[in-house]
Amino acid sequence: MKSRRNNQAPGSSGRAQKKGTAPRSTTAGRSAPPLSKRYTPPIPKEEKRSPVWYPWMILSFLGLGILAIIGNYSSLLPAAPSNWYTVGGIVSVLFGALAATNYR
Repeated sequence: MKSRRNNQAPGSSGRAQKKGTAPRSTTAGRSAPPLSKRYTPPIPKEEKRSPVWYPWMILSFLGLGILAIIGNYSSLLPAAPSNWYTVGGIVSVLFGALAATNYR
């Protein structure tokens, strides 16, 4: 009769994993999530880069918004001070900040 090492069950091969699978790495005693069977293609390089004019557009919106707010309170704009100049400046700054979050 063949001796069983480490109290293995009869009929088991003693392998820790199924045949043909890669070992999973563990971090801090936890096992990695199961590998996905779906293929995700890499993102093309064209989609990872913003156009050359994009940073200039961001700076333009931020600068125009700040100038509109300062010009409004310095009475440099026609019919200043007006709340509409302030609202336009804030919207311009927010649009510049929103565009900056999408810059790659």
